[in-house]
Amino acid sequence: MYVDNFHGTIAARKFGWQTAWGRKRTPTRGADVIEAALGADCVRAMIGGAIRNRHASTAEPTAIGEIVESCTRTMVASRWQRLNPFRKDREDSAGSSSKPQEPSKTSAHGLKVVAEGEQSVVDIVAVHGLNGHRDETWTAANGTYWLRDLLPKDIPNARIFCWGYDADTHGKRVSHQFLHDHAEQLVSDLCLRRKRTNTTKRPIIFVAHSLGGIIVKGALIHSDAARKGALEEHRSIKTSTYGIMFMGTPHQGGNGVQFGKLLVNAASVYKATTSRLLGHLERDSEWLQQQLRQYGPISGEFMTKFAYEEYETSTALGHSIMVVPKASAVVPGAADAEQIMIHADHKEMVKFESKEDDNYEKVSDHLIIMVESAGSVIRLRWEEEVRVDAARTNHKESFSVVFSLSEASETNHFVARQAELATIHKALSEGAGRQAVTLHGLGGIGKTQLAIAYTKAHRDSYSAIFWLNIKDEVSVKQSYSRLAKRILQDCPSASQLGVFTDDKKQDEVVAAVKRWLEHAKNTQWLMVFDNYDNPKIPGNADPGAVDIRQFLPEAYHGSVIVTTRSLKVSIGHRVKVGKLEDVRDSLQILSNASHREGVIDDPNAAELARELDGLPLALATAGAYLDQVATSFADYLRLYRQSWRRLQQLSPEVSTYEDRQLYSTWQLSLDHIKQQSEISSKLLQLWAYFDNQDLWFELLREGRTIGPQWLCQLTEDELSFNKAVRVLCDYGLIDVDKSSKGNVVESQGYGMHSCVHSWTVHVVNQGWDSEMAGVAVECVGVGGLLSTAG
Repeated sequence: MYVDNFHGTIAARKFGWQTAWGRKRTPTRGADVIEAALGADCVRAMIGGAIRNRHASTAEPTAIGEIVESCTRTMVASRWQRLNPFRKDREDSAGSSSKPQEPSKTSAHGLKVVAEGEQSVVDIVAVHGLNGHRDETWTAANGTYWLRDLLPKDIPNARIFCWGYDADTHGKRVSHQFLHDHAEQLVSDLCLRRKRTNTTKRPIIFVAHSLGGIIVKGALIHSDAARKGALEEHRSIKTSTYGIMFMGTPHQGGNGVQFGKLLVNAASVYKATTSRLLGHLERDSEWLQQQLRQYGPISGEFMTKFAYEEYETSTALGHSIMVVPKASAVVPGAADAEQIMIHADHKEMVKFESKEDDNYEKVSDHLIIMVESAGSVIRLRWEEEVRVDAARTNHKESFSVVFSLSEASETNHFVARQAELATIHKALSEGAGRQAVTLHGLGGIGKTQLAIAYTKAHRDSYSAIFWLNIKDEVSVKQSYSRLAKRILQDCPSASQLGVFTDDKKQDEVVAAVKRWLEHAKNTQWLMVFDNYDNPKIPGNADPGAVDIRQFLPEAYHGSVIVTTRSLKVSIGHRVKVGKLEDVRDSLQILSNASHREGVIDDPNAAELARELDGLPLALATAGAYLDQVATSFADYLRLYRQSWRRLQQLSPEVSTYEDRQLYSTWQLSLDHIKQQSEISSKLLQLWAYFDNQDLWFELLREGRTIGPQWLCQLTEDELSFNKAVRVLCDYGLIDVDKSSKGNVVESQGYGMHSCVHSWTVHVVNQGWDSEMAGVAVECVGVGGLLSTAG
């Protein structure tokens, strides 16, 4: 649009304007010329007519209202030109064809130190938004410049910068730089200042308003890309950035953006402007979507605060709009991100009049917390950066990790199990591809100690050995996090793990470590998944059950050992871990745990060992108790038989076992059994009134005539009995009785370890149950007679 097609109002005027416009009718600042030639009153009348005419056609009233506002600002700013309306335009016309306009020398662009801070440990960098100003954006109506007047008092150890760039869409001069240019300039300015002050590795926290947030994201994208190419020093900005507070940033465009584009199209007659700059902010614009895709992969490396405006912003015509709605200001699903509501409109959300301002307290509190955490995080990040540089220099990819069992509780004296060790070694050594072994058995039987013994004996056969506790998802993810730190420490080439050392990013840690383990050249590792006792399998309705498959690397290489109580877990070659058969092995555990001499030849110790029936946890518990008191082996055996529960409760915890104490070690199994089958849990309770050996279907069936309803269901037929018994077998609490295998008259019997039987008596029952005792008497009385007759 040109001045002389403004409804013909000005086209007929011949006031010597040919000099100002030139024969090519180049667009210029029409409002200045109109105002100078016709006077302010005439201009107001003309603008009013234009609004009425425009409103009758297609333009939005808001856009024309903005034109009025723009013209008024220009009239005030250029008051001096009224004295000579043609001189300035002749200068513009003469210069427009020879050279571009130079930016004002007093423009507030570039980096400015607002506060140096006292022994500063962090840099806070404020970046203004659209039509903002390096200082005025952050200055309230009462003159309070909170970056200078308030924040240094609350964070005295921070150096505070404000950075300005040309984002003026209404002024006489509009920069031809676009968003990516501004982003690169921000990185360059920060690098230069921090290098000159020897603070390159100091943590950075950005505070960005509106368009400034897009500039900051672009700067971090540029810094990340600089890692691999020229301007390598630019990567230091991303490495040092700890957090970002986005304040009303239109991450996906804003509702006011369409209005902004309309303003550009309609107001170009009055003001030099650039629609391309505002186009970057249009909702769903291609550029913004591209930026979201590029920023997404690195966004999780920063602590992020999304502040959004609560109130609409007033326009020149008296109505209000939500410039950047919450849906645009907050990125859903962002890692390490928090939403912050600011009780202000878009312009006022970054202006605070005093320390007591609620919005200032909220913003400053978040900044204080970020400053407190930034130092340690960025220090670790720079240490990792040094390791990456070293790896690039060596050009060697290493997958060796120093052997450590810090995750496991190992015993100082491992006893026996040589046959099991040989079986494990054979299973993991034969064949190509992934090799796996599952160690299953009763809780306290020594599965964990067997796995530890294997890793210690064969540590030189593996490039790395990792121990993970998989009793639940929280535990295994924590194990992965510690594992990632070990890998980073010993393998500089694993730089991709460096961004995921935060405990809040455990899912990303698991994925990153699995990728490292899946590397084609990383094939000689061993992973031990300990305590996989609550597997997510059909029939287990426990919401806390774990699916081990999501924690196993997908590549078909490496070695895996799984320890479990569940008979249903079958990964690779299964190895049953049973009780210690040789009483001398049991005596050795008693001797090691009690620190007493002559145990091997003590007959009372041997009798105790036989009572405890080769269960390592029971033997270790007895030894730990005897180590702290003067009780003899004979007296301990007496107490064990008379006061089992109290003795176990008073016994010290055994640190080399997950559950620590004998009386509680099978509680988890009992809880799962109750969830799966009430009949199975009742059968376990009834077992306390029988001997621990050889319980079979026909024996229990004889008691159903006077027994409760659950016993009738249990003994309805052999399949019902087998179903209930199988649940107990699945958790290793009972097993097939070897002595009954040759019996061809009746069904196969089942037995229970003597320590488990004591547990059913003193823990599962917790008291005498007359009904249960009566059922047992009836079964033994009738069943025993039938067995004798047979």
